[in-house]
This record gives sequence, structure tokens and C-alpha cells, in this order.
Amino acid sequence: MAPRDTRTQILDAAEHLFAERGFRGTSVRAITDLAGANLAAVAYHFGSKAELLGEVVRRVIGPINAAQSAGLDRLLAGPRAPTAAALVEAFAGPLFDGMPAGDEGGARTSRLIVTIIGDPAEEMRGWTGPAENEVRDRYLAAFGRALPGLSAEELWFRMRGILAVTAVDRVDVYNRHPPAGLSPAEGEAARRWAITFLAAAMSAPPTMT
Repeated sequence: MAPRDTRTQILDAAEHLFAERGFRGTSVRAITDLAGANLAAVAYHFGSKAELLGEVVRRVIGPINAAQSAGLDRLLAGPRAPTAAALVEAFAGPLFDGMPAGDEGGARTSRLIVTIIGDPAEEMRGWTGPAENEVRDRYLAAFGRALPGLSAEELWFRMRGILAVTAVDRVDVYNRHPPAGLSPAEGEAARRWAITFLAAAMSAPPTMT
């Protein structure tokens, strides 16, 4: 196996630390120390810690977004408009595929996604680019057509819920802290259970105000 180059070493170290400590809790020195690189390497390869964060997250999320986009393309090419349940499977399925149980890379991805959702740092909210926004907007539009009774605000809340539920479940599986007498849900069974639950949540009647 060829040795990793300095850029990849920094990305790997930053992914690990951002997932564990968040943006503000991770120093450039901690990243370079873990990567075995010098401090100037971050500026040379990425420009800044914020730009490094963007590269880390896009490297992790990019394959998931690509699979989500391909799944939506297949649904939209079909003879009928996709149902909410089909859209949930196309959106959530790649999240499970990208965060497999029993895999350190999958656990790190799930922890990073949870960190993105909960970290108050502005940099964590500003990492997305046009590719990520396009996938989000396409799914919002498709869910909107499938669930016309929902307001745009409630629809977006529920879509964020898909991401949060999936990531938290994968973190819990990795940590292996289920209630006494239960095994953590893994593999295809967990995927099916989650999609059934999330499809029902997405398809629930609009909340009355």
C-alpha cells in the first residue's frame, strides 16, 4: 500500500478530530500533530482551518450525496411520481450505506454528521457548496410534490429529522449502548426499520397550529 501524502494525512486527522471535538475544540496544531505534519501544511494545502473543514466534510458527504442524487434520478425517471416512502428510501438509504455498523470509518462519518448538526460554530453551518445545496433542493422539491399539505418549513424540519435520526442511530450502534437485553440494530434490518419509521414520520399529517 502506497504511503498517504501529507494532504490526505491532514484530512484524515482533521476528520477524526472534528468528529470528536467539533470545530472550535480542534486546533490546527492538534491536527498537524496527529497527521505528523508541520503547522504550515494546513495553510499550504487548504488555506485555513475553515477551508480544511469544508474539504473534510465534502470528502465524507460527497459519495452519500452522489448516491442520493442517483436514487432520485431513478425515481423521477419512472412512470409515476415517487411516493414519500420511496423518496425516504432514496434519501436515507445512502446514509446507512455510508455509515455501516462495525466499521470505524462509518462510525467516524456518523459522529461527524452529528457534530455538523449540533456544533454551534458558524463554520459548521457554512461548509456546504453548490453540489450539496442542489441535492437538498431537489429532494425538498420532490418531497413537496409528494406531500403537498406540508408547509415548506415543516417539510424542511422533517427532512433534517431524517439526517439526525440516521446519524444518531449509527453513533449509538457504534457505541453499543442499547437497553439491557437488546442488541444494537445493525445491517439490513436496521436500514429497513429506519426507513419504515422515517417514511411514516415524513408522511404524517401536517401539524395543526
